[in-house]
Amino acid sequence: MNNLDSSGNPSERNLGDVQAAPTPKKAPLLIRVLVVLVAVVLIFVGIVAMQPSDFRIERSTTISAPPADVFPHVNDFHAWEAWSPWEKLDPSMTRTYEGPPTGTGSIYSWVGDANVGEGRMSITESQPNDLIKIKLEFIKPFAGTNAVDFNFKPEGDQTLVTWTMNGQYSFIPKAMNLVMNMDKMIGDSFESGLAQLKSVVEASAAK
Repeated sequence: MNNLDSSGNPSERNLGDVQAAPTPKKAPLLIRVLVVLVAVVLIFVGIVAMQPSDFRIERSTTISAPPADVFPHVNDFHAWEAWSPWEKLDPSMTRTYEGPPTGTGSIYSWVGDANVGEGRMSITESQPNDLIKIKLEFIKPFAGTNAVDFNFKPEGDQTLVTWTMNGQYSFIPKAMNLVMNMDKMIGDSFESGLAQLKSVVEASAAK
């Protein structure tokens, strides 16, 4: 029952109680943080999705030897251990060779630590002293298939060797490419491998 003043009207205290509006509740801080995080993730996914999918990485070097002396070091997967930039990253890496020892149909598989992962290379075309095409399949840490070419172009008594890789980035590599230059990272490995190939071939030719 409301309290009345001497005139029979509600007291000021009761009027204040009636007029007071409930204070609106603020959304919990956790919910607001989650909304911001979801927005950031959606923006990031959108940016990654807009990145180019196709890529081409290419590096070249000139070796002081004719193509006939350079070609066998690439056409035989057994010879890669002497110059490949990834062979020394995991000394305990497991290597498996299948098919013919050299040329078209040769297959090289590897299983290693986090530095080299797991994958397989297959020579799909071998034109003596001119061109080698390889199907490169990554299994771990993420799956992917790329096309690799080695071109051998005579220049006098030297050979211009060009190492090329073409393929498509999946979502994870595209995301990685936002924070690191994949062309430089892989290209640096190509340059290191070509420099080692040059050293091996020229040392062999000097004997």
